[in-house]
Amino acid sequence: MEYEQNPVKARKSLLRFSLCFVLIKKPRSPMGRGVWAEVYVYQLIVSPLSRRDNTRKLFKMQSSEFLDLAFAMDCTGSMGSYIRNATQNIRKIVEDIISAEKADVRLALVEFRDHPPQDQSFVTRVHDFTSSVSQMRKWLDGCSANGGGDTPEAIADALLQVYKLDWKLNATKVCIFIADAPPHGLLCNGDGFPNGCPAGIEPMEVTAKIAEKGISLYVVGCEPSILKYRDFFMGLAHLTGGKYIPLENANLLSKIIVGGVQEEISLQQLMDEVNLEVTEEFNATSGDIPEEEIVTKVQERLQSKCAKTKRLQRNNAELPESTDSAKQISSCVNLTEVRQIQEKLAPPPRFCKVNEMFLGGPASATADDVYDCVEEEVNRDQVERLVQKSVMMNNLNMRVKKK
Repeated sequence: MEYEQNPVKARKSLLRFSLCFVLIKKPRSPMGRGVWAEVYVYQLIVSPLSRRDNTRKLFKMQSSEFLDLAFAMDCTGSMGSYIRNATQNIRKIVEDIISAEKADVRLALVEFRDHPPQDQSFVTRVHDFTSSVSQMRKWLDGCSANGGGDTPEAIADALLQVYKLDWKLNATKVCIFIADAPPHGLLCNGDGFPNGCPAGIEPMEVTAKIAEKGISLYVVGCEPSILKYRDFFMGLAHLTGGKYIPLENANLLSKIIVGGVQEEISLQQLMDEVNLEVTEEFNATSGDIPEEEIVTKVQERLQSKCAKTKRLQRNNAELPESTDSAKQISSCVNLTEVRQIQEKLAPPPRFCKVNEMFLGGPASATADDVYDCVEEEVNRDQVERLVQKSVMMNNLNMRVKKK
């Protein structure tokens, strides 16, 4: 009777009980427990009348006024020009973001190379978030492109360190992941660790945790060397609601970073409404709904309101959407499943031109590319990414049907 007369008190009581339940049920990611707990309380016990308020509360915790921007950079021998560009332009990058978005920016850096004996210097070197651009410049000044050993690098280790950074709960979270080589365990000739990361880190599992924390991966694929593994990296970006961006000319890196961040901040401003639609559709159907159908409903709702976002584009055209194989890879739980997809798709090896790899197509990036950011009506690719982010942050990915 007391709880019927005081529904707020009733919800608080249920919240305490459900919080304990969730902490026991989801022990595999301690750093994400708080977010998961609130999501599960919403799904399990909050009344229909209060669902809207709780959903809005959860996603308004992430604000476009605050930006946590992390860089994960391959620091092996082939990456010198990318490191130099980031070092020379980091101050302008931050100034451009602040000028355009009025955001409070924090910066972090994860350097990665490889495991011994392939590289004897370091596997990863981590510099956690700072508000000081000068400090970030010092970290980048300390980067050097050396070593590397075999072709694959410590991608899995770098992803784990990105996840472990001290991300601010209420910030828009973006990681610019710059790489030109695959992780260990992806059928690369001469792989010193063909079974995967020697530390036992599973990149697909770690990326799922990154997505659950609301961190968007913008993977800068240095082409043409990464082209054979483009769908893998595109799959990682898709899993987090981020984007794969092809790049051949290192001098364009700063434009890609600024444009990608502007797009992500503008998408974050729609996240509250998207999440409301996704969770309402999920609850109305008990999760028995194809994700493509949810995307269509969300797109119709946003278009009816003439919603606009900023969008990074290349050569006055939209960046390529995630391929079907990249979407398949994003659903994999480990590299064993990724390899099975890779083996089905990869044609027999053949000699190829300088700008082509074994997937049989030309590199999508050129040295003459032009990147810029435009403001237009939200498109389907962006809606799909927003829905993917909502699905992952609400931990609905195992229950919403895939097409």
